[in-house]
Amino acid sequence: MPIINISVTGRPNPALSASIAGEVTKITAKQLRKDPTITAVAVSYIDPQHWFAGGKSLAEHGTNTFWLDIKVVDGTNTKLELEAYLRAIFDAFGRLLGGVHEESYAFVHEVPAAAYGYGGKTQEFRFISGRLKPA
Repeated sequence: MPIINISVTGRPNPALSASIAGEVTKITAKQLRKDPTITAVAVSYIDPQHWFAGGKSLAEHGTNTFWLDIKVVDGTNTKLELEAYLRAIFDAFGRLLGGVHEESYAFVHEVPAAAYGYGGKTQEFRFISGRLKPA
């Protein structure tokens, strides 16, 4: 049930947004074992003239960039899974955007299960409720 916020350089493009959402959801399911049916993705666009890396705009660099911010429940993934996820995300954006600046970022927030949820229920509630059901 992760929520994934993504910012990319460029003009709003519904087809690219759909490709980004699909690819990121697939990678998140494969690398982090998150259910794609309850994965939410929001894509935002920023003009490359207004995104800076190393003191120069991305327009000046002639490259694209992205910022991916995902929230997951702490303790649900290993360091190796997180490492593989970050690598796969960077590779995917290289294919999706082309010419991705090295100063592109992905940030995985591992948050407590009691502080994170959807539909008005925390993930901790869901975990405990699942354990209380008769086998």
